[in-house]
Amino acid sequence: MIRIMTLACLLGACTISWAQKKEISQAKSYVKSGTNLDKAEQLMEGLLKKDTANRSNPKIYLTWMQAVEKQYEIANEKLYLKQKYDTAAFFNLTRKLYGIAETLDSIDAQPDEKGRVKLRYREDNAEKLDRLRQNLYYGGTFHLRKEQLTLAYGFFQCYLNSAQQPLFESYQYQKTDTLLSEVAYWACYTGYKMHDAEYTLRYFDCAVKDTAKARYAIQYACEAYHWQGDEANYLNMLKRGFGQYPEFNYFFPRLIDYYNSKERPDSALFYADEALRTNPDNELFLLARSVALLNLERYDECIRVSERLIAKNDTLAEPYFNIATAKLNQVLAIERLNQPRVYREQIHRLYMEARPYMEAYRKLEPGARHKWAPALYRIYLNLNMGKQFEEIDKIMRKL
Repeated sequence: MIRIMTLACLLGACTISWAQKKEISQAKSYVKSGTNLDKAEQLMEGLLKKDTANRSNPKIYLTWMQAVEKQYEIANEKLYLKQKYDTAAFFNLTRKLYGIAETLDSIDAQPDEKGRVKLRYREDNAEKLDRLRQNLYYGGTFHLRKEQLTLAYGFFQCYLNSAQQPLFESYQYQKTDTLLSEVAYWACYTGYKMHDAEYTLRYFDCAVKDTAKARYAIQYACEAYHWQGDEANYLNMLKRGFGQYPEFNYFFPRLIDYYNSKERPDSALFYADEALRTNPDNELFLLARSVALLNLERYDECIRVSERLIAKNDTLAEPYFNIATAKLNQVLAIERLNQPRVYREQIHRLYMEARPYMEAYRKLEPGARHKWAPALYRIYLNLNMGKQFEEIDKIMRKL
């Protein structure tokens, strides 16, 4: 009985082996004739799906690769002759070749029963694919232009990952490939467009080596950390971006907003001062300094910076608000001394001085009622301006 079962198993194995050889032979015949190349592919893919043991058979991958190579040659010739051909399909052939060759190489690199590794295919395949490598980049940008982001990312990823593959170790892409950082940037950008934090950050370290686009790569990394709720890395990346590109319109405003939201005006002032060292006349930097000084209750300094801003650009609304608020806060500080007779004239003067600035702010920002209405209410009330007070009182009732 045991002998019968053993014989049956051997016959089954022989049948499988014979069927496998037949299909490989048929696929090779298709490749040689240059016809039915899609069927040749299907035969090899079928073998891989049929039996997991086939996945370690290099002949299957080699035949599959030859079938795709032949399709690539035909497609390349048609494109060269400006004949009609599916461009996306052409690029996809390159990517498919890389996938097959890398799998074949991993099988080829397995040691034999004596622990020896004999690489039979690596040199030849690496040489072939190196000549096609830029097609991965072009395939990525092709799909990116069409907003096919998942496909685009796949091509960029294939290009970048090949630099780590043992198949191409003799080419030392990490040292020799001048396009590597640019492709990494486009992968970073594509991940950002996909709103995928992991994809955005995956090749970031390489992307920032593209000096022409590094500021944008850092911006995308900031956004990625923000999506992840990673406050520490978000803040560190903002600082990094600001340190390298202080006048880039992304990093500084968000750095200041972060510290203002955390009620840390001392830190906001530090970065405003750092920024002003790079450009002392930048209006955004001056405004950030004005707000920080106001929040730090350094009112006289706030007023001076705000007056400087108004002298530079009298259409900016916030400096008017900051001056008026600084003067109203000075009134509050005096009133806490609880000596109304002693400071009556000073308080009256501060209200008088605050009024034109808050009125100017109202004129420039009529929609910001929640900011100017309560302030003007106080001013008109304390200056006994009945008509103006009545108007503001009506507005306040509607807030």
